[in-house]
Amino acid sequence: MIPQSLLDRELAHDGLTDLRIVHSMHERKRLMIDNADAFIAMPGGFGTLEELFEVLTWHQLGHHDKPCGLLDIDGFYAPLRDCLAHMCAEGFVAAAQVERVRVAAEPTTLLARLGAAEAAPTTTDEAIRP
Repeated sequence: MIPQSLLDRELAHDGLTDLRIVHSMHERKRLMIDNADAFIAMPGGFGTLEELFEVLTWHQLGHHDKPCGLLDIDGFYAPLRDCLAHMCAEGFVAAAQVERVRVAAEPTTLLARLGAAEAAPTTTDEAIRP
């Protein structure tokens, strides 16, 4: 899914089997959330963080109940995990919201944790803890 403005700048991947062109970034994110089974943030920049926090906020507001995870390759997300734990410790984010974010360094491990997110309680090694 890509907004027309990015397509016009030739930023679309031409090898996709399903490319959906939308009018805006908001429409893109809405469609992605509607069509996703879960959300994984890989190491990235501002756009990755913006989309991650939007997904977490939409869950907090009750707009979806899909699992979310961080692919923490080489500790990339360690500072963010510390920040989320600090936000929780300071009372700005509920512990349940922080703990629902699954974390793993390996993709297969993260996928397994996301698949089990609703079936089992969170353990310390697979979630962010305050």
